[in-house]
Amino acid sequence: MFPTKKVDLLREAKRNISEAMTTRKSPKGQKQKNFQPLRDSGVSRPKRGRNEGGNSSQDNWLYGDHAVMAALANPNRKIKRLLLTKSKRENLKDHENDLVSSISATETVLSDQLKDILPENAIHQGIALLANPLHNWGIEDVPKICGDDDFASVAVLDQVTDPHNVGAVLRSAAAFGISAIIMPDRHSPPITGVMARSASGAVEMVPIIRVNNLSRALDILAEFGFWRIGMDGQADKDLDDTVQNVDKVALVLGSEGKGLRRLTAEKCDLLGKLPMSGKIESLNVSNAAAIAFYELTRRKKR
Repeated sequence: MFPTKKVDLLREAKRNISEAMTTRKSPKGQKQKNFQPLRDSGVSRPKRGRNEGGNSSQDNWLYGDHAVMAALANPNRKIKRLLLTKSKRENLKDHENDLVSSISATETVLSDQLKDILPENAIHQGIALLANPLHNWGIEDVPKICGDDDFASVAVLDQVTDPHNVGAVLRSAAAFGISAIIMPDRHSPPITGVMARSASGAVEMVPIIRVNNLSRALDILAEFGFWRIGMDGQADKDLDDTVQNVDKVALVLGSEGKGLRRLTAEKCDLLGKLPMSGKIESLNVSNAAAIAFYELTRRKKR
């Protein structure tokens, strides 16, 4: 321990330093900044322009003809605001005008006002809306979603992160009758205007199921009677051979570049590949999904 005299000297030195910090002048041209210890603040500042999901508030808007009209036609969507330019309002088709006229929260705005509200470079085509989120589906809802279809198909996305790709997959899923899209809650994009526009309205048509544990979700799909078929460029069989004589299919697609993760592939019952010429090593995941969905549709007709 310090002698009493040394302790008193230390305390006096600390007081002098503290007084000097609070009374000294700020450097020329700079404003005074008061020192506030972190322990005194108690509450951290919320980030500006963020919602509870962590996305920019601009991302909550849907925009573009197909995405907006599909949302307006969805009876399960609660529309908060619908914005149109005067030119867009005057050039609506009859069925589009009927949808727009059914919404009371409609506003006519300038194109520049839309640009201020929406993300940078958003192709809005003069129309945008703000709506409540879609229904939050769970993996346990798959039997209800698929109904009595003996040849039901769902798609499982293993960490596909690009919202444009997910949107394109949704569009193909709607075109070829895929019952649902399943993807992990982490390493997957949220439903934003970018995804909705890429999906051309399919966000409203194909249920999206987010899961915390993809491995467990694949186990549950097996319990529901689904064959888990993974897309792998190194598989021994082509996909059309793989899906012969199977009924319910959970088609598992890997991420952009890396493909299926090893643990995900090990959960699959079968692996299949597209019959490619070899000149190109692989396809974009959304293109591969479209071809694979078509093959799943063909198996119903055999």
